[in-house]
Amino acid sequence: MKNGTLDKLDKLILYELQKDARHTSSNDIAERMDVSSSTVRNRIKILEDEEIIRGYDVDVDYEKVGYDLYALIICTAPIPKREQLAKEAREVPGVVKVREIMTGEENIHIAAVGSNKGDLSRIGRDLNELGLDVADEDLIYHEFTHALHTFNMKIDDIQ
Repeated sequence: MKNGTLDKLDKLILYELQKDARHTSSNDIAERMDVSSSTVRNRIKILEDEEIIRGYDVDVDYEKVGYDLYALIICTAPIPKREQLAKEAREVPGVVKVREIMTGEENIHIAAVGSNKGDLSRIGRDLNELGLDVADEDLIYHEFTHALHTFNMKIDDIQ
């Protein structure tokens, strides 16, 4: 990475790790890009140090482990307190993801799991006690993620 821009190797590393970090080795990426695996490992370390790679998430099927309800809870936080309340919301039991939205009302989106309606009601009350105004709640059926397509480079694209 030079001057804050990603080159093709950086982009491919991000693509492959987003696609399947658990089953992708530095050797796999190195072979595809015709570089050494140590080069790939060094680049991954730089991407982590620069906090471009912020972590490696595990995709859990909560229903299979007894949490039949997966909800999106839309909240409004006062702008001056938005960031702090988003951080505090992560500590509420049952909250699994928090998104801080930069514009307007309904500026905190929270994914939460529960085994019954009572769990979700408690989570809503806990969020309200933090100072968040719960505006809406939706049950989520499935959520899908995908690696960013533009990070996928072909060998012919390498300069």
